[in-house]
Amino acid sequence: MKILLAGASGYIGKRILPILLEKGHQVICCVRDKNRFNPPEENNHLIDVIEVDFLDRDSLHTIPQDIEGAYYLLHSMAASSDYEEMEMKCAKNFKDVINRTEAKHVIYLSGIINDSELSKHLKSRKAVEEELAKGTYHFTTLRAGIIIGSGSASFEIIRDLVEKLPVMITPKWLKTKCQPIAISDVIKFLVGALFKEELYDQSFDIGGPDILTYKEMLLGFAEARGLERKIFIVPVMTPKISSYWLYFVTSTSYNLATALVSSMKIEVICRESNINEILQITPIDYKTALKRTLYKIDEHEILSSWKDSWSSGVINKKLALRRNVPTFGCFKDVRSKKVENIQKAKDKIWNIGGENGWYYGNWLWEIRGFLDQLYGGVGLRRGRSHPSNLSPGDALDFWRVLYADKDEGKLLLFAEMKLPGEAWLEFSFKDHVLTQTATFRPWGLSGRLYWYAVFPFHGFIFQGMINKITENLDSPK
Repeated sequence: MKILLAGASGYIGKRILPILLEKGHQVICCVRDKNRFNPPEENNHLIDVIEVDFLDRDSLHTIPQDIEGAYYLLHSMAASSDYEEMEMKCAKNFKDVINRTEAKHVIYLSGIINDSELSKHLKSRKAVEEELAKGTYHFTTLRAGIIIGSGSASFEIIRDLVEKLPVMITPKWLKTKCQPIAISDVIKFLVGALFKEELYDQSFDIGGPDILTYKEMLLGFAEARGLERKIFIVPVMTPKISSYWLYFVTSTSYNLATALVSSMKIEVICRESNINEILQITPIDYKTALKRTLYKIDEHEILSSWKDSWSSGVINKKLALRRNVPTFGCFKDVRSKKVENIQKAKDKIWNIGGENGWYYGNWLWEIRGFLDQLYGGVGLRRGRSHPSNLSPGDALDFWRVLYADKDEGKLLLFAEMKLPGEAWLEFSFKDHVLTQTATFRPWGLSGRLYWYAVFPFHGFIFQGMINKITENLDSPK
C-alpha cells in the first residue's frame, strides 16, 4: 500500500515510519526540508521524500494521486501563540489535497476530549478533527492523553521536574486525573487502525490501564528513579504563574508551557470503547512504560524528540535558508588551530553541548542561557538527544544543527537564542587545520551595539573553546 505520512520528521512520525516499512508499505514522507530528514536505511527503497509545507497550498502539487492511505500527524502548539489559525489552515489544505487523491482512509492523532470546557489547545485539536472529517475519504481519529516515551514533551516535563526539584511547590492542577499511554502502544494503535473498516468514520480514546493524578505520575517517576521527592500543592498559582514555573524549571518553551497548563486543568480519561478488542492490543501500565522509557534513555536509544521539531523553535524562520552563511554586512570571529589527530578533534566537536558543556567558560554560557530564558528564549535547557551523534535539525542547547557531516569534518549551528540579529557557529577542517567561525548578522543599530558589547568576551570564550577542543590529543590515527 502507498501511504502518505504528513509529519514524517516529527516525534510520532519518526517512530511510525520504520514500522510501516517493516509491513511492506511504500511511504511518502512529507517534510519541510529534505536535508534535515534522515530516514532509516532499512527498507529505504520503500521511501519517497517530498518537500511540502501544508501552510503553503502551492507546495502541495508534489503529493501523488495514487496514495491509498494517509496519516495526519501535524501539530503547531509550540510554534506560536496563534497556533489555532495555523493548525486550521494546515488541516484545510491537507483535506483539499487528499480529496484529489485515491486515498480511502486517513488517520489523525489528537488529544482526549471529554469536557465541555475545553482548553485552547484541545479546542484547536477538535476543530482540526472536524475539518479533516469533511473529506471524501474514510476518517479515524485516535485521541491520546499524556504520552510516556523518551523524547515526548509530556515525559520530558515530568523528568525535568522530578530530577531537578527535591521539593516541589506546585499548582492545584496536579490533582487532575489523566490516563497516560506508552509511546509503543500509541504506535501499535496507529499502525493497527490503518484500513480497519470497523474503525472507519469514528473517533476513539486510547490510553493505558492506569488513571492517575499528575502528582501520582511525578511520584511514580521518582520511585522509578530511586529518588525521594516531596510535593506540596498550593491553590494560589495562577495559570500564568504555572506557565512560568514550567518554563523556567523544564525544557519546554513558554508557548508550549502555556498550552499544557490550560490543558492540565481538565481531566483526560478515556471513554469506553472496543478498540482494544478490535485491534487486539493490551496497553502496558504506567510503571512498565516508565521502566522501558528510562532504559531507552540510559542506552541513548532516543528515536525522536519533541525538541528536534523545528516548530518547537520559530516556525517561520525557514532555517533551511540559513545553511548558506552570509558574508555581507556581518561580523565574524575566526580562529584556527593546527590539529594532529583530526578524528579525536571531530569527536570532541560532535560531543559539544548538553551535559558536556562548551569546554570553556561554561559559567558564561550558563549566564547567557539564563538571560535568554528571562527574555522568553529557549536557554540551555534542551540539551541534546544523543551524547555523540548530531544530525541536521537536532536541537543543541540554544542552537539548531543546520549541517553535520563528520566525515567531511563540518558542523554548522544556527542560534535560536534571543538576539538582535542572526548568529552561526561553524567548525570545519582543511588538511590538519581546524577553523572555528562565529558569524553575526546584526539587525540595525541594536545589533551592532550588541556585537561590540559582547566582543570583549569573544577572545575569552572562543579562543578558550578551540584550545580545549585541540588540547590533549594523541598522535594521529
